[in-house]
Amino acid sequence: MAEEQGNNSAAGDNPVFRMQKMYIKDFSFENPNAPEVFQAPNQEPKVEVNLKLNNKKLDDDHWEVALQITAKIADRGNNDKTMFIMEIEHAGAFLLKNIPAEHQEMVLGVDCPTLLFPFTRQIVSQISVDGGFIPFLMEPINFMGLYQSSKQEAQKQN
Repeated sequence: MAEEQGNNSAAGDNPVFRMQKMYIKDFSFENPNAPEVFQAPNQEPKVEVNLKLNNKKLDDDHWEVALQITAKIADRGNNDKTMFIMEIEHAGAFLLKNIPAEHQEMVLGVDCPTLLFPFTRQIVSQISVDGGFIPFLMEPINFMGLYQSSKQEAQKQN
């Protein structure tokens, strides 16, 4: 028992991963065709969503990871007239301590955005409602799949 406690005294070397803060860095919502867009019959909207993931080191143990999302929603039944355009940069400050260097890229590209995305999705949904539309629910994102795809693309280019 004393040996087990002795081993745990080296807990300062254990990996630590934690979101410390979440914040909106930039946000824009445009409803360029209001109020006419609300008078058109509801059709299945045309949805274009672009996602970009950024990260930057803040200090030895802290990183900022940001999701940049641009969504353009158009009315298919009304000559693809824009219903709304939304842009958000939603970020989090993460503590990554004693994470082996070979794992940091995956933590930043998969684990951090996976923690952040549900909150980003909720903000986007609420703002679309506040803009006068039904909730815009973005599809879940498989960040592990995106990470693996980007690694495969990088290997093909080398």
